[in-house]
Amino acid sequence: MRYTTRVKPISYLKANAAEVLLHLAEQREPLFITQNGEAKAVLQDVASYEETQETLALLKILALGNLEIDAGKVRPVAEVVKRLRARRAGE
Repeated sequence: MRYTTRVKPISYLKANAAEVLLHLAEQREPLFITQNGEAKAVLQDVASYEETQETLALLKILALGNLEIDAGKVRPVAEVVKRLRARRAGE
């Protein structure tokens, strides 16, 4: 996806805030805001932001799982199932 068309100066945001927010919600594309010709911020709709945060959380969980595998903190699934069944039977 090309974002070059989604770059606007901060003055555009100030003058068209309501329109910008509507577009963000409808199109779900980020808007890059510049100040003095330099990129300063990225605006995105709340739904996209939440999806991004959920994706990052899942990636973090996967990374932590890989670290546990690398550290040898794993058990065969059959052993875990056997232990869980024994625990459940003892309840």
